[in-house]
Amino acid sequence: MKTPHRLLVLAAAGCAAGAHAQSSVTVFGALDASVSHYSSKSSFYNNTTALVVPQLTQHRSQTALANSATTPSRLGFRGTEDLGGGLAASFWLEAGLNNDTGLGAVGGNLAFNRRSTVSLSGPFGELRLGRDYTPTWWNDALFSPFSTLGVGTNVVSSVGSNLQTAKGPGSAVSASDNYMRTNNSIGYFLPKLGGFYGQLQYAFHENAGQDNLPGTPSSKGRQVGGRLGYASGPLDVALAYADSTAADATTLNAQNLPTGARFKEHIRTLNLGASYDFGSFRLMGELSQIQDVSRTTRPAAGLGLVTTPEKDKYLGGLLGVTVPVGVGLIKAAYSWVKFDNDLGAAATPFSPARDASVAKLALGYEYNLSKRTALYATVARIRIKDGQNNPAIMGAIAGGTANYASTGAGTFGLAPRSAAGYDIGLRHTF
Repeated sequence: MKTPHRLLVLAAAGCAAGAHAQSSVTVFGALDASVSHYSSKSSFYNNTTALVVPQLTQHRSQTALANSATTPSRLGFRGTEDLGGGLAASFWLEAGLNNDTGLGAVGGNLAFNRRSTVSLSGPFGELRLGRDYTPTWWNDALFSPFSTLGVGTNVVSSVGSNLQTAKGPGSAVSASDNYMRTNNSIGYFLPKLGGFYGQLQYAFHENAGQDNLPGTPSSKGRQVGGRLGYASGPLDVALAYADSTAADATTLNAQNLPTGARFKEHIRTLNLGASYDFGSFRLMGELSQIQDVSRTTRPAAGLGLVTTPEKDKYLGGLLGVTVPVGVGLIKAAYSWVKFDNDLGAAATPFSPARDASVAKLALGYEYNLSKRTALYATVARIRIKDGQNNPAIMGAIAGGTANYASTGAGTFGLAPRSAAGYDIGLRHTF
């Protein structure tokens, strides 16, 4: 006969085994290191009719031990608990790493900047809360051979991130927040419906309101988006949209009372991505439109409130291909963005052109030493036309800190013209 003490031990062991079967926690990550070189070229422009002595072309360059050129260097923890009845609770904590220095990716600190979510899933789909990726970013990343990493980064994503950084709202975690990732979000993911998949997302602005102050709370920081796709066999296609409130401000006078003046700005992104695997190669592409939409309202004598709208457009796309060769993979992509500047009420038939464009050609090769370890090399070249018209946003760089020289505020001076770079590296995932 088994003693009561032995029965208790066996029961405890059985409970522990049952608990272990019901839940799991995984440690995962990657280290990706590369020797990378970046260069940029700025040349003279003159948007006036005056004769000006041209300035010399300026070149800048940098060689560095970089990271995350093909795979994000990161450390993460994820876990799932089976709640029964088809329900599961999950968490995901993922921190970016600068493995060239051993520091974290946010100001040198280790922070779960890449993703920090808790979720509940079941037959209804998944409800996810926290810091997460935006629906539109997935098309930039998944339908590009180089994703949004290294010198081969999809230039559509580069321009979109530059725009979000320049306009806001930004955050203490990342200046480009609301383009790639967003804080304070609630996300819903469709359950498996044949080949269809989808995502809805709402991110709170979390600004405080004041009942005696019209126009509050400001909606700056709010983000709304969604993505719907279909994947079956070799085909994968997805359409996504997002609206980020970059600014929403009410002007106050010296007595802290509203003057009636108000400024609102939205960054609206619409993109379509697709890929098809032919077996011997995979073809992929993306079409994107980003609109920078603003409305300025001011009181005008005898006219009441006058609203001035403005809508700048960034039209872009990508064509790419990957070709498996033995244990290796050849990658190539051409991506581009055209900036259409809305001059608003200042436009006349004689207004000078204020548009700009940027294009990138990238080539790469990966050699898989194992399922987790690979050697790689990537080269890329960028060409910019009329970069003086929007240098902060259209001045996409290959990487690093070899930034363009930009002077003259669009009149005459130096403007971004071209850039190039390469990554030669090693990555390991675990």
